[in-house]
Amino acid sequence: MTKKLVRHLKSMMCVLAFAALTACAGEATEDYVEEPVDILYNSAKTLLDQQKFSEAALRFDEVERQHPYSKWATKGQLMAAFSYYMANDYDDAVIALDRFIQLHPSNKDVPYAYYLKALCYYEQISTVDRDQKMTSDALETFNELITRFPQSEYARDAKIKLDLTYDHLAGKEMEIGRYYQIQGQYLAAINRFRIVIDRYQTTTHVPEALLRVTESYIAIGLVDEAQKSASVLGHNFPGSNWYADAYQLVEGKQINQDEVDDEPWYQVW
Repeated sequence: MTKKLVRHLKSMMCVLAFAALTACAGEATEDYVEEPVDILYNSAKTLLDQQKFSEAALRFDEVERQHPYSKWATKGQLMAAFSYYMANDYDDAVIALDRFIQLHPSNKDVPYAYYLKALCYYEQISTVDRDQKMTSDALETFNELITRFPQSEYARDAKIKLDLTYDHLAGKEMEIGRYYQIQGQYLAAINRFRIVIDRYQTTTHVPEALLRVTESYIAIGLVDEAQKSASVLGHNFPGSNWYADAYQLVEGKQINQDEVDDEPWYQVW
């Protein structure tokens, strides 16, 4: 191959490479089309109505990118977050909501932004045998919403959903406590059960926690403490099976409900 031919081939390769780069740049330019803000927003809304949530989120993001100083940009931020939420893309939804709250702290839709953020965590709550970080995050966000906007309609619903988050956290403590109890680590078990009794008094786990504390005290020979915890259980849950088991454990006999009602031996919680 002659030197002249080699130079010619190199020149052709440079031309082709430049043409390819130019074509790519042309395609990128063609992909970006600035649109009127109302048309862009409405097209995103149409995608949302069609349940094309991921596409809608990108279009709402585009509203802010192309028209950052319009009133539609603020709406687009919140709608993008909602679209991400509907697409189960919770991480991007939380990022978008945090940004909305930070940029528009006085906006009338901030309570809703907190509520939607809490739902992103709430809907990821797993069973009690799994890590409860999402439960903790949901609890924190619901509480922040209730504290900052106590009169909002979203705060009222948040209070209802708090019950489940508390119940999951209490359930996690119960699971750990039962494990320690089975392993014979009774003091560690008692500490976990006491967390349920002290911090999560409104949950469904409290009666069992009181029974498990009673069992653990009996196991380490602290009979007086066992009787106290059983007394609390009897006062607060007199008709429960947990109380019947605790009574039999500390008294050595089955409960006589009529006798207990006439001569209560329990103390107030």
